[in-house]
Amino acid sequence: MQKRNIAILGSTGSIGTQALEVIEANLDIFEVEVLTAQNNADLLITQSIQFKPNCVVIGHEELYNKVFQALDPLGIKVYAGAKALESVVQMEAIDIVLTSMVGYAGLLPTIRAIEAGKHIALANKETLVVAGELITKLALEKGVRIFPVDSEHSAIFQCLVGEFHNPIEKIILTASGGPFRGKKREELAKVTKAQALKHPNWVMGAKITIDSASLMNKGLEVIEAKWLFDLTASQIDVVVHPQSIIHSLVQFEDGSIKAQLGLPDMKLPIQFALGFPNRIKSDFPRFDFINYPNLTFEQPDKETFRNLQLAFDAMARGGNMPCILNAANEIAVAAFLEDKIGFLQMSDLIETCMAKVEFIKSPSLDDYIQTDAETRKFAATLL
Repeated sequence: MQKRNIAILGSTGSIGTQALEVIEANLDIFEVEVLTAQNNADLLITQSIQFKPNCVVIGHEELYNKVFQALDPLGIKVYAGAKALESVVQMEAIDIVLTSMVGYAGLLPTIRAIEAGKHIALANKETLVVAGELITKLALEKGVRIFPVDSEHSAIFQCLVGEFHNPIEKIILTASGGPFRGKKREELAKVTKAQALKHPNWVMGAKITIDSASLMNKGLEVIEAKWLFDLTASQIDVVVHPQSIIHSLVQFEDGSIKAQLGLPDMKLPIQFALGFPNRIKSDFPRFDFINYPNLTFEQPDKETFRNLQLAFDAMARGGNMPCILNAANEIAVAAFLEDKIGFLQMSDLIETCMAKVEFIKSPSLDDYIQTDAETRKFAATLL
């Protein structure tokens, strides 16, 4: 297997740090070309000293001097700001760009990387939620592959290997149910930030952990799946699977269902995306059925966890509605984490934005950018 040069956007986050663990275990296969972080300068410096990338980008420009002084003596080029991020992803030496930034911020760098013909390992689901039609069309035009990193979409992708010529009847995304599975609205009205940040199965960043608790993460994944696998809303189901062993399933036209199983560990889907089409030998812990004698499944409660239904509604409406949903959710989650609103108020805020922000049926990139800004501005007035 020819060595692959990797750019990691968001190297100091949960996915980024695990990706570097995968790379460290496979230095004969992968090389770090670019590392980027928004504001964790200390960890970015530590990572850069270890992996010696060609260049790094720190998002917060006031941290530039700190990073520059630490890395310039090592011959590592240092840049700062959003425009630098959009520029470095186009470097000729890069083979794959792992987009693991949080939220809407990943959209423009991903677009620039695709325009430059770079294959994408996509861990930033918001990119496809916000502008799925634009992204998938551009990737097709440029001959770029988008390899999903989310465990659910990686599972579907793995189930489809060898089946790409067979039409999908439907996919079934599994959800853990989060820390509040089974609770009713009156109980959710009282939950705290600390409770919401305790996920039963996965260790993730704060934003995605809250999204998981509210089931918005699954809603965003539903929209992402539509674009990744060219599906209609009626072809996507969600089932709650508390053990998080079956990561998702694909049903084909003959009624047969394929599932991908494994312990909850993001390093496996990261490695599969970076190494595709090869499966790379690993020492990851192995799943043993004897340790999990019962795998259970139940319907998601869309009435209590309204965010999941709102995401299905946004997908059905199309246009810029998923962009409105995403921007409103980012404001809502930030407000909840800052104790400005309660858990249930997040759905109220998102629903209001979906009703009030201007709907555009066939948006351009500029429309998406304007919709995102307008939604955030309006959502802030609701706090």
